[in-house]
Amino acid sequence: MQFFAASATDGKADDTPMHAQSDIKVGCCGFIVSQKQYFQLFKLIEIQTTFYQIPQLKTAEKWRESAPEGFEFTMKAWQLITHEPTSPTYRRLREKIDPANFGLYGRFRVTAEVLEAWDRTALFAETLGATWVVFQCPARFRPTDENIAHMREFFGRIDRKGFRFAWEPRGPWPETLIRDLCKGLDLTHCVDPFKNRPVFGDSQYFRLHGISGFAYQYTEADLQQLELWGQEKATYLLFNNNWMKADALRMVERAARES
Repeated sequence: MQFFAASATDGKADDTPMHAQSDIKVGCCGFIVSQKQYFQLFKLIEIQTTFYQIPQLKTAEKWRESAPEGFEFTMKAWQLITHEPTSPTYRRLREKIDPANFGLYGRFRVTAEVLEAWDRTALFAETLGATWVVFQCPARFRPTDENIAHMREFFGRIDRKGFRFAWEPRGPWPETLIRDLCKGLDLTHCVDPFKNRPVFGDSQYFRLHGISGFAYQYTEADLQQLELWGQEKATYLLFNNNWMKADALRMVERAARES
């Protein structure tokens, strides 16, 4: 197994192969410390701010220029694509939407507004040099015929610009349907592996929200289990709990001890 993250002991990149089966990349969901310190600790981050509001392009340029060689960015797609304006997450949207137009946003609707939201998401991702775009859906996004049709039309129409797409459904979606959609639309099934197992993708994209909630701190047994799952195929581990920095660094330290 090969880990990609900075060593917690010296702050330098540690790309030493540990096992032949697959690669594990470790990072956090968002800058949980200063950017300078983060770039010393890790070689992967999932940008969260793009979900709430697409920042100015100069922000992406600054992050990309500041990152060391070999650093990898992934990012969440703008909520205007996946979430309806009634979602509480829209409180953090700086560009206010006329309530009369609420029906034009979210749920992968192929409207001019959603397509523009994708274009702005993609442009920021291109400027940033992101490798993955994550589409996280709200729990209320259910497997209805209408929602499935929206997904098929949206992903069949947009310019993917070479990004890899991860889809995180959080409602009660049947595994067979998830597999069929991911296979047909070239999506990687994104999960918290302690809650659901991925059913499709040549890589694994894990978002770790805490087994019992965000306040949960992962145990050594949990981290060992993540290592075992990481032997199956190339794996991204993005910690998103309150202890994300400490837990991610402990994952890095496990790699250092075994190298």
